[in-house]
Amino acid sequence: MFARPFRVKSNTAIKGSDRRKLKADIATAFPSLSPDELSELIPNKEELNVVKVYAHKGDAVTLYVLHKNPLFFELEKRLYPTVYVLWRYPALLPTFKTWSPVLQKLIGGADLMLPGVVLPPSGIPDVKQGNCCAITVVSNRAPVAVGTAAVSSAEMKSLGMKGRGVCVLHTYMDTLWAFGDKSGPPSLPDAESEGVNGEDCEVSEEEEEEVQCVQEEHTPSEKMTGEACSAIEELSLTEVDQEEEKAEKGNEEEEGNQDCPKGMSQEIMDALLLQCFLHALKTKVKKSELPLLTSTFLRNHMFACCPSGKQLDIKKSSYKKLSKFLQAMQQQHNLVRVKELTKGVESIVEVDWKNPELRFFNVPEETDVEAVPVQDRGEGETPYHPPEITTLYSVSARLEPLFLEANKRKGTILQPVEVRTIVTEYVKKNELVDEINKNYVTINPTLCDCLLEKSEYQEIESLKWDDLFSRTLGRMQECYQVVFPGQPPIKKKGHIEPIDISVASRGSNKKVTLIKNLEVYGLEPAVVANALQHRVQASSVLQPIPGSKDKVLVQIQGNQIHQVGNLLLDHYQIPRKYIQGLDTAPKGGKKK
Repeated sequence: MFARPFRVKSNTAIKGSDRRKLKADIATAFPSLSPDELSELIPNKEELNVVKVYAHKGDAVTLYVLHKNPLFFELEKRLYPTVYVLWRYPALLPTFKTWSPVLQKLIGGADLMLPGVVLPPSGIPDVKQGNCCAITVVSNRAPVAVGTAAVSSAEMKSLGMKGRGVCVLHTYMDTLWAFGDKSGPPSLPDAESEGVNGEDCEVSEEEEEEVQCVQEEHTPSEKMTGEACSAIEELSLTEVDQEEEKAEKGNEEEEGNQDCPKGMSQEIMDALLLQCFLHALKTKVKKSELPLLTSTFLRNHMFACCPSGKQLDIKKSSYKKLSKFLQAMQQQHNLVRVKELTKGVESIVEVDWKNPELRFFNVPEETDVEAVPVQDRGEGETPYHPPEITTLYSVSARLEPLFLEANKRKGTILQPVEVRTIVTEYVKKNELVDEINKNYVTINPTLCDCLLEKSEYQEIESLKWDDLFSRTLGRMQECYQVVFPGQPPIKKKGHIEPIDISVASRGSNKKVTLIKNLEVYGLEPAVVANALQHRVQASSVLQPIPGSKDKVLVQIQGNQIHQVGNLLLDHYQIPRKYIQGLDTAPKGGKKK
């Protein structure tokens, strides 16, 4: 089903009621799961996504995705686990064992035939027709495929282990597996398989001989038809595999030729990437900084560790993406542990400081901090890296009594997570959690003075946790922190000014596009004006902003909001929430 790419229709976060229904459906479909295992699979507080897709044959399938990995897929109102779930719970489904070479055929879209099943001493599992089952390979209990039984186990025996055994729906290495983190199956030794190299292998050979003998007893026309069908099927699978391999190799070679300049191979860039990674971990990252955003780690630490005369570019390595590189550092080198703490944002949550590779790494004597790409000098040159912008909160005079126990005075700047932790510790230390309903917090005099209005003093005796946190943040002064690559953080009070795009009229019927506040995001107005001038083939000028000493205004002829938006969003990768005025762009359509 997932041998070929599927098309994603929608991707949304699951609702609370749907999450409870999913839990109940999983418990019904897989009763062997304990309540703790079910809660571990479908946690209550972590974000779970519902992805609706269309398979290449048009089947409508619903995926349930947690931490980027699909856990279950629903087809015709029936749930099936993916290999990611089965690797955690290998005994969840009845399993059929086969030989490793057969796996390649299953990945190509073939079903498991009974002659290819390895019979363990305990016999084949007891299944009924249509039951969900898994497929493993000899010497490893980790399932590599999921499907349904083509016939019952009794019919398999009565048929002499001939014909179709399992209709395969999903395999390791297919597009559903590739939708996740693409991790490999764990090594789970199979006690039964250790002694299955002699007798069982002979039994399988005897069974294959019996199948061949039975086929020879058929009429010549049936024999020729069967041989022709099998030959065509095998040939088609082989041709498809070869074509896909050639296409993949061609794409890889083409990407390598385009990405790697002369004299800089992928191997050299991989080595430079690893060197900067180890250098940054050993000299830049402190334990107190964890969890650390992966983007911040790259911009502020890895770029700063790049040797002089060299340029660090992940796109020119074999990894292509920072997430894939860090995944390799986690799985192959066990240096770090990366986790998605918020949707779409990965952070380094743990570093193995005792790892021999890190401990015995020799830090190079000279590194050029100035080699960090701070500003893009134009399209096609050194890529611009947008600043890391974080919302912070400052302790106000009214809330100071609430933060005194944590030694935080008025004016102390905190991250939202720190505020949440301090408030939680204060509530627990003063035993303010409601004994009857743990979702509520009892209001004491300090909380009353800090968080309630005068009209609420006599009315409100308790607050929900979420309300408690939102009131606390609402009564703190909002600040922000801007971190440019290779530079110390800049903290300021208030809201960060967005890049403002507007259209003004000049003369009778002439319009110009105005762009302000580019300097806040480390963009040089002259560079942006030059890039826009080449994109839209229109003249641009820089004008000083009245009342502002260090800021200038970019003016370009015509209504160019679309082009300005594309440049800022796609080329400079400025988040949309920091750009104001994109909604005023002219809507496309036919003129009447």
